[in-house]
Amino acid sequence: MPFSLIPDRLFSSYTDITPELLRSLDIRLLLCDLDYTLAPRSVPSPDSTLRQWLSACRAAGITVKILSNNRSTRRVETFCSELGISYVGHAGKPGVRGYREAMGNVGPVHTAMLGDKLLTDVLGAKRSGILALMVEPLGGPVGVWNQFLHLLQRPFKWIAKRRLEKL
Repeated sequence: MPFSLIPDRLFSSYTDITPELLRSLDIRLLLCDLDYTLAPRSVPSPDSTLRQWLSACRAAGITVKILSNNRSTRRVETFCSELGISYVGHAGKPGVRGYREAMGNVGPVHTAMLGDKLLTDVLGAKRSGILALMVEPLGGPVGVWNQFLHLLQRPFKWIAKRRLEKL
C-alpha cells in the first residue's frame, strides 16, 4: 500500500469542487469526511449550500457518501438521513477497510476522497489507491490539537501546490 501525505488536489471549500471537475476526472463516487469538511462539527444539520451542492452532484451522476471516524453514530446518521445519502461510520481512517466498504463495486480509479486532514483522509485515500482531495477545515481547526495538526499539514500542502503548478 502506498504511503503519502501529499493530497492530489487542494481546495478552499467543498463548494469549489464542481460536478464538472469530478466528471473531467472520471469520478463516479465521492467519499467525504463530515466534520470540518462538509460542516463545522458544531453545526447539527446540513445547510442549504450543502444541499444544493449534493443536488448538483446527483444530477451529474456522482454518488456522494460520508466516510467518517466520528465516534457518535447519531451525528453522522442524522446528518446523512437528512441529506438522503449513505455513510460508513467508525471507518477507521487511514485504514483501508472503511474505504473498501464505501466503494462497493466502484473501482478506485473512479473514486475520490474529500477531507480536511492529512493523517486520516489523505493518507487513507492514498493507501486505498483513490484520488485525495483536501479542503481547509470549515470553521477553522478547533482546539489546540487540531490547530497543531493543521500546522503540521502546511509543508505537505505546499508540496501539493507546487506539484499542481507544474501541471
